[in-house]
Amino acid sequence: MKRLTLTFLVFLFTATSKAAEKPNILVIYTDDQGYGDVSALNPDSKFQTPALDRLAAEGMTFTDGHSGDTVCTPSRYMLLTGRYSWRTRLKSGVFGAETPCLIEGDRMTLASLTKQHGYETAMIGKWHLGMDFYGERGSRDWSQPVTDMPLDKGFEYFFGIPASLNYGILAWFEGRHSPVPPTRFTSKKPNQIAISDYRIMPPYDAPPTKFTQPNETGNFKGLIEVAPDFLDSECLTRFTDQTIDWMKQRDAEKPFFIYLPYTSPHKPVIPIDQFRGKSGAGSYGDFMMETDWHIGRILDYLDENNLADNTLVYFSSDNGPENTWPKRKELYDHASNGIYREGKRSIYEGGHRVPYFVRWPARVAAGSEWNKPVTQGDLLATVAEILETELPANAGEDSVSLLPALTGDSKNQESIPIIHHGSGGRFAIRSGNWKLVMESRAKKDKRELYQLAIDPSEENNVIEAHPEIAAELLAELTRITSSGRTTPGEASPNDTDWWSNLHWMEPWANQ
Repeated sequence: MKRLTLTFLVFLFTATSKAAEKPNILVIYTDDQGYGDVSALNPDSKFQTPALDRLAAEGMTFTDGHSGDTVCTPSRYMLLTGRYSWRTRLKSGVFGAETPCLIEGDRMTLASLTKQHGYETAMIGKWHLGMDFYGERGSRDWSQPVTDMPLDKGFEYFFGIPASLNYGILAWFEGRHSPVPPTRFTSKKPNQIAISDYRIMPPYDAPPTKFTQPNETGNFKGLIEVAPDFLDSECLTRFTDQTIDWMKQRDAEKPFFIYLPYTSPHKPVIPIDQFRGKSGAGSYGDFMMETDWHIGRILDYLDENNLADNTLVYFSSDNGPENTWPKRKELYDHASNGIYREGKRSIYEGGHRVPYFVRWPARVAAGSEWNKPVTQGDLLATVAEILETELPANAGEDSVSLLPALTGDSKNQESIPIIHHGSGGRFAIRSGNWKLVMESRAKKDKRELYQLAIDPSEENNVIEAHPEIAAELLAELTRITSSGRTTPGEASPNDTDWWSNLHWMEPWANQ
């Protein structure tokens, strides 16, 4: 009996010690992946995603998880800072590759927070939040370092590309330089294997001798700066290999924070040969299968090196599926948006309700679910609570810790309204099961109210039947958008004065 008691106490002490350790944190972020592109979330999926299904089975599934916006740049901003991007100078759309970084000055990020607490920090993949390159197109000095980039936002290591592949400056950057800089030029080439798609692939051309002004997308007449050794289909392999190599070489005495934003299944849809024709949903399905396989490689590495138990793996996507989803539904009967309305860029659920998993075996019950609405911005406050630190007033203004939900303490899980934002600047507010969708600035559409518990596909506008609910939500939306924060706390104003997409409000100015 004494031996059994001693064994139990040793087990209890070991389990308690492990739980008290700072967890490693790995954030995996896909690009344009819809809710229905995970087989664990979509019983009618035409392809299987065993690695993502494993995260669901071994961790917590947030069935009502939302990206911070419906396109790349603003969602990435919220994920890293815990703050809505529309509070910044970016009121609609996305950035190109070359622009001042949207994360300004000393604003706290997941990387800077964890670095302050002794973590090694790395970002490997697609940035798309702005960088500064030396010189102008056609006259770059690539011996000069890249500035205003991940290494200036809390990351100690960076390997990746500046933005989406269609925006150019494509090279394999490591740190502030690329061993093979983007000294050539190309343009989009047809992609014969995917729907309405393109490729970034050789041959590449010498620099042209004459330039014109950039068009609205940031490209010079479609010209893309590219390195001679760059090939679009290598992104996923390189990013995964580099992540594993970095984990092998890190300081094993320190916990790590890794941000791994993949480029898939965003265009160009270019699965490697071993996955082509395997999915039953065209090249897009094949590409998702490849993406899942690479995620599986990462999970296998954690297992093989006894890192899985105390590594918090966070997985989500930056927005809903690209607008090829209706054609894919027609051709292959695969719904990338699941049961939800529309997709990328849209204010409706298909634009921002995304796959959302957290696996942390040391503290999160396997196969658990959380069915209340959360955002990707909640990760900052969650990590802060895990590290037992308070966020300053000017950090994580729209972030709520999910640690109570993750650890089964649902009584203490805070719930606040969520603001949704379409790529064109249209707003919506979500509180509980109610969602108020505002008319756009042009006012060609109407204000709408949905009761998502019984109408998740947003088919029945009930605003006329519940004007009091709409009025309450409108008051909350007005308060949150003008106040500078969603959470309680000291004032932290928006970066700009009133802007025209807030057309239902009286103009105001920051003090």
